[in-house]
Amino acid sequence: MARAKAHRAREAVRALRHRNYRVYYFGMLASFTGTWMQTTAQSWLVYRMTGSAWLLGLVGFASQAPVFLLAPLGGVIADRRSRLRIITLTQTLAMSQAFILAGLTMSNRVTVGSLIVLALALGVVNSFDLPARQSFMVEMVGKEDLMNAIALNSSMIQGSRVAGPALAGLLVGWLGEGPCFLVNGLSYIAVIASLLTIRVSGEGREQAQGSALANLREGFNYVRRTRPVRALLLLVAFVSIFGLPYAVLMPIFASEVLSGGPLALGGLLGATGVGALAGALTLAMRKSVHGLGRVVALSAGVFGVLLVLFSLSRNLAVSALLLFPVGFALLLQMSASNTLLQTMVPDKMRGRLMSFYAMSLMGMAPFGSLLAGAVAARIGAPRTVLFGGALCLAAALVFWLRLPSLSREAVPILIAQGAMAGEPSEIDAGNT
Repeated sequence: MARAKAHRAREAVRALRHRNYRVYYFGMLASFTGTWMQTTAQSWLVYRMTGSAWLLGLVGFASQAPVFLLAPLGGVIADRRSRLRIITLTQTLAMSQAFILAGLTMSNRVTVGSLIVLALALGVVNSFDLPARQSFMVEMVGKEDLMNAIALNSSMIQGSRVAGPALAGLLVGWLGEGPCFLVNGLSYIAVIASLLTIRVSGEGREQAQGSALANLREGFNYVRRTRPVRALLLLVAFVSIFGLPYAVLMPIFASEVLSGGPLALGGLLGATGVGALAGALTLAMRKSVHGLGRVVALSAGVFGVLLVLFSLSRNLAVSALLLFPVGFALLLQMSASNTLLQTMVPDKMRGRLMSFYAMSLMGMAPFGSLLAGAVAARIGAPRTVLFGGALCLAAALVFWLRLPSLSREAVPILIAQGAMAGEPSEIDAGNT
C-alpha cells in the first residue's frame, strides 16, 4: 500500500526528473510568488487611490489587452527563434517594470496614469513571453512527460497564488504597496538565474519557414480548419470574458460586500489559489488525455454555478470556502484545455497555437475586466459576477452538447501526434 502511494507520488511529479525543467520550475515558483504579490498590491492600490470599479477594470484591461493584439506575433517569433532566449529577455524586461513601479510608489509619485502605462508595458512583454514559455516545455521534458509538465506548471503558478496574495496582504497592511512591487522585482533574479543554466540542443525541432506573415496565416488557418481546437479556444475565451473578471472585482467584495481590508483580499485570493493548486495536482495524477474533453465541459459548468453562489454570499468565511472550488474548477478547465491543445498541435506550430491560447485566456480577459468594471459601476459587483457565472454555465452546456462530435474529430489528430495509441475505430471517441 505504502509502495503504491509512493509510486503514485513519483508519477505525479515525473516531469521534475528532467534537470532543465526542475531548475525552471523552482525559479518560476519564486518569480510567480512575487508576481501575485504585485497583482494583489496593485489592485488594492488602484482601489485605495480611486475607489472606482471602472478604473479598477481599466487597469486590468491595460495589463492584458496587448496580449490580444500582439500574442500572434509572439507565437510566430517563438516558432522561428530560440524560445529560451526569448523567455530570458522577457523576464528581464518584466523585472525592470516591477522596479520602476516600486520606485514610483515608494517615492509617492505613482498616479493612475503611470499605473496604466506600466500595466500596458507589462502586457506587451507578456505577449511575447507567454507563447514562448508555454511552447518551451516540450523542449525540456519531451512529449512523453508534456502533460505532467503542464499540470506541474499550473501547480507552481497556483502554489505561488496561495502564498503571493497572503504575503501581499500582510505587507500592504504593514508597509504599503511599494515593498510588494520591490519584492516582485527581486524575485525575477531567481528565474533569470535558472534560465541561464538551462541547456537545450534544439536538435530535431522543426522551425517555421517562410515569411512571418505566411506563418501567421498558417496558424490562423489551422485553428479555423480544426474544429476541436477552435471549440476549446472559444470556450476558454468565453470564460475569460465573463468569468475571470470576478478576480478583478475582488477588492470591492473584500472591502464593501464583505466589510474586510487587505488581509481579507489576500485571504480570498489565497483561497482561490489553494483550490487551483488542488486542481493542478489532480490533473498531474493523470497519465492519458482520455476523458479530458468531459473534464473541460464539467469544470466550466461547475465554475459558473460556483460564481453564482459566491455572488450571493455576504459572509467572509462562506465566500472564502466557495472560492476554493472556484479555483479548482477554473484550473481544471484551463489546464485540461492547454493539455489537449498541446497534444493535438504539430511541433512546428506549437508557439502559434499557444499564442492563440494566450489570446483566448489573457487576451480576452481585459475586455471582460473593462466590461465588468463598467457593469459593476451601474448594478454592483455581486450582480455582475452572478450574470457572468450564469453565462459561463450556458457556454459549458453548449460545449457539452457538441462534445461527442468534437471527440470523434479529435481522436485521429491525437493518434497522429502520438498522444493516443491505436486506431480511431478502436477508441471510444466520446471519452476524449
